[in-house]
Amino acid sequence: MKVAAIDIGTNSMRLLIADYEDGNFKNREKHINVTRMGLDVDKNGVIGEGAIQRNLESLDQFGSLARLEGCEEIWAIGTSALRDSKNSDEFVRKAAERSGIAVEIISGAMEADMGFAGVLQGLDRKDENILVVDIGGGSTEFIVGNKDGIKFIKSENVGALRMTEKFLRRDPVDTEEYGLMENYVSEELDDTIDKVCKLNIKKVVGIGGTITSVAAMLQEMEPYDMEKIHSSVIMYSEISQLLGSLKNMKLSEKRMIKGLQPQRADIITAGVGILEIILRMICFDRMAVSEYDNLEGLVAKKMNT
Repeated sequence: MKVAAIDIGTNSMRLLIADYEDGNFKNREKHINVTRMGLDVDKNGVIGEGAIQRNLESLDQFGSLARLEGCEEIWAIGTSALRDSKNSDEFVRKAAERSGIAVEIISGAMEADMGFAGVLQGLDRKDENILVVDIGGGSTEFIVGNKDGIKFIKSENVGALRMTEKFLRRDPVDTEEYGLMENYVSEELDDTIDKVCKLNIKKVVGIGGTITSVAAMLQEMEPYDMEKIHSSVIMYSEISQLLGSLKNMKLSEKRMIKGLQPQRADIITAGVGILEIILRMICFDRMAVSEYDNLEGLVAKKMNT
């Protein structure tokens, strides 16, 4: 059965089209539009008219593509920015009217749960405790578990777009501003990291645009290849070195980096910074990258209910 899943995130909207039979995915294809749903949500508490229109247009485009490819079901979820804004109901109503797609706004815990379900779909070994880290535009999810279920789950309001808006206003990044961000992120995550470190983790798996972008940048990948990204490993030493380079680059230089979407260039330093802080705090020197994430998790959960 051919199905589609759409994730309306804080920074971007993503579409998965795939065949799903007997618990397995075939012919997966993914599309992404940087739509900045969360632009200024932290500051104003509402989604701006421009962001609503950009996202309605993108959702309409993704819905048309899914129908054109013969998808029998289209599911859509809204995450951090839609959770946090006071006018998310307006977007959900307009989305249904314009594209005929019902958008379900999910909690941070549900988002994390879907991310973990997606990662399990792409893992060979599922009996060890793994930590899944999903760095999004507005939030970062932490999930620890294995094939028998989830043991710990937490969503933190620390994301690449949110931290950029809050702290990193200069170009290139100002050392003092970065230090303030680093202290803030470390303090926000301290309690969660403490709990995670007590759970006998054997492997760390990263999902989401920040982490797949890091993998693509390290491989200087053009064009993006989902199969080469999946199961690749990024080392802490590589992340630390990349972060040092990004801090010294102007935005115009970041837009030229091989493997990085130009539209993501303005928030990538904050995203890589969050990743570096997390790996340092949990004392892991590497992270596996998964191209199975909350989109696959959404499909698996909908098809198996």
